[in-house]
Amino acid sequence: MANVQYYDVILKPVITEKSMNIMAEKKYTFLVHPEANKTMIKEAVEKMFEGTKVKKVNTMNIPGKKKRRGMVVGRTAKTKKAIVQLTEDSKDIEIFAGL
Repeated sequence: MANVQYYDVILKPVITEKSMNIMAEKKYTFLVHPEANKTMIKEAVEKMFEGTKVKKVNTMNIPGKKKRRGMVVGRTAKTKKAIVQLTEDSKDIEIFAGL
């Protein structure tokens, strides 16, 4: 496995209608490094966002879509999503505050 540091684990937040609705339950959705595991994701969130305490992490692997250009058939890159649930006494994550 590659040497993945905590600042390389979280790639970007996922901003969809469903992810905005579950923010009321203190659940936040991120695109993460494909080789990151749940403990790495928990550590990255707690280090990057001060005052947050992670209760639970759910991950899902999303395979790449088939694309074709003429006769050539290929796939897009696979991705990994993580839904991070914070504890009740934890602070909210500020990057989602203005959305």
